[in-house]
Amino acid sequence: MREVLPGIVIDPEIRGGKPVIKRTQVPVDVLLGKLAGGAMYEELMREYDLTRAQILAALRYAAMVLGEEQVKVIL
Repeated sequence: MREVLPGIVIDPEIRGGKPVIKRTQVPVDVLLGKLAGGAMYEELMREYDLTRAQILAALRYAAMVLGEEQVKVIL
């Protein structure tokens, strides 16, 4: 298990190595999708037994990954 950001881990044995919230099996992409779909923090906290800090860790991870992404534009 490797912690890639505080609160976010990657483990090949958990969800096929997808980034998940530490000490859970909740994938970051699932949380992001639910937030994008209009879910409120409180809903996710109840549904997945998470804290606000854990949800914010998922958002920080997504921001970090997107910040490192390089896109080639071919004109």
